[in-house]
Amino acid sequence: MSHDSEPEASPTNPQTATGITDIESGALEEDLSVREHPRYHQMFPVLTEDEVARVCRFGSPCHYSQGDFLYRAGSRCPGVFVILAGKVRIVIRDGLSRQRILHTYTQRGEFTSDITQLSSKPAVVDAHVVEDVDAVLLRPDELSAMMVNEADAGEKIMRALILRRVLAIERGRGVVFVSAPGNARLVELQNFLRRNAFPNMALDTEQDADAIALLQRLAPQPDDFPLVVCPNGTVLRNPDVGQLASCLGLIPDFDPAHVYDVAIIGAGPAGLAAAVYAASDGLSVAVFDCRAPGGQAGSSARIENFLGFPTGISGQDLASRAFIQAQKFGAHIGIPCEVKALYCSSLPLVVELADGRRIPARAVVIASGAEYRRPAVDGLERFERGGVYYWATPIEARLCRNEPVLLLGGGNSAGQAVVFLASQVEHVHMFIRGASLADSMSRYLIERIHSLPNVTLHSRTVLSALEGGARLERVHYHGAGGIEGSMTTHHLFVFIGAQPNTGWLRECGVSLDENGFVLTGVDLPTASPLPLQTSVAGVFAIGDVRSGSTKRVAAAVGEGAAVVAQIHQFQSLARAQRERT
Repeated sequence: MSHDSEPEASPTNPQTATGITDIESGALEEDLSVREHPRYHQMFPVLTEDEVARVCRFGSPCHYSQGDFLYRAGSRCPGVFVILAGKVRIVIRDGLSRQRILHTYTQRGEFTSDITQLSSKPAVVDAHVVEDVDAVLLRPDELSAMMVNEADAGEKIMRALILRRVLAIERGRGVVFVSAPGNARLVELQNFLRRNAFPNMALDTEQDADAIALLQRLAPQPDDFPLVVCPNGTVLRNPDVGQLASCLGLIPDFDPAHVYDVAIIGAGPAGLAAAVYAASDGLSVAVFDCRAPGGQAGSSARIENFLGFPTGISGQDLASRAFIQAQKFGAHIGIPCEVKALYCSSLPLVVELADGRRIPARAVVIASGAEYRRPAVDGLERFERGGVYYWATPIEARLCRNEPVLLLGGGNSAGQAVVFLASQVEHVHMFIRGASLADSMSRYLIERIHSLPNVTLHSRTVLSALEGGARLERVHYHGAGGIEGSMTTHHLFVFIGAQPNTGWLRECGVSLDENGFVLTGVDLPTASPLPLQTSVAGVFAIGDVRSGSTKRVAAAVGEGAAVVAQIHQFQSLARAQRERT
């Protein structure tokens, strides 16, 4: 794998004079369809004079001259600018210098940026000063404080910031992928950006004229795909998730001298719930996840039995809302940040990241969930880059549209995937080891699956081997009564449960059960008075990673709320002990 970190020469580098000249000369076209968007006035509202006065007391005044940029795509945005006077043009572009005007701010009381400014993430648009601007800048901490203290104005701003990011994703600029469809690394990177709400688009190396022209100039080798063009023009060749995140500036900074009240490992439903409740209580909170908000629940196509959503909600939507909510209250969330180890021999506790950074915390919440379990099947590893998937999202659905697919598993996650895939593919064959779905799946999902005409349930069936060339071609299995069979398919979805993600806890010595799940409370050899505390004082466990937990989203959220109360108890006892000594 090669990794080019230097920007390529014009025209892929958007910092060239050509791109800036186009903006200054007014040669760019406006995306008129934005004005026709049904939620346009919610995307770009104007604050009243009273709202301007109340909001601006949280920020600081600033001035920018004509020709300046408030921020640029690919660089960190300092925050939200409330316009007092002047004119700012918002241009969306990609690393190939293709750009269009999304909106122009001309009125006092308009404000810039999108929802990622709660965490000072990189911008995905350029904000070009067309006429001298006087504004008030609300930096991320100030923006959070404003949203909490000015609920009405904060709601208006929050809604607009969320809708603007959605608009940018719909317009498909940002990161440009260049690859043949179905490339396994391409699918992985697209899923990473989709779940982290970062705009991207893909160019087909065999069909798209821009892709063909770029290939002629870059002369890539077969192992260089997918090519990735970041918004700043940097070209990556077959990067991994970490390299892509670094190029986009997504990896956050943490002050190693700051001791957090709580460090939460994992941003699934349990971890995000803990972050929301802890941050809203005024605790300083750091959250780490190696991939995306939502954990395994984030890949669910539709969750229909979560309280308060009678029509259902996708796992990604639920995770996105919780992610934004945690940031609103001031939680610092690091994604992607892989935790390598936890050190518990002294206080404060220390969380070590894979890049060597060490983050101290007075309490730690283990919410690292579980890793996808892989069946013991001949040839499985070989096809994990060409036909085997561990989640079902619109990206995978496009790859197997109008084709037959095979799905292993009989739990709720498997059921949700079957219902989703059945609307996209020719036929879904579902393999389960047991006699029926009744022992492992919710009744509403069972009834829905039985009503789908293009789903066939194969009970008492075990996958035995896979075969194919460059991609999966055929599967072999053992059916009921020991009958052997085979089936032609290019797509295998695996939903057979998960195993606890606890390998990073070795240095801390937290007690685990025989299956590797974290023991807490009364299940410990020496019972803890705090039900969610582990064998190590100040270290708690919640959600799927905890031994004996109910593997449901609602249960995980409940534990995330409950653990915060127990952290307060722990810290109160610790303070009392320090005072006595």
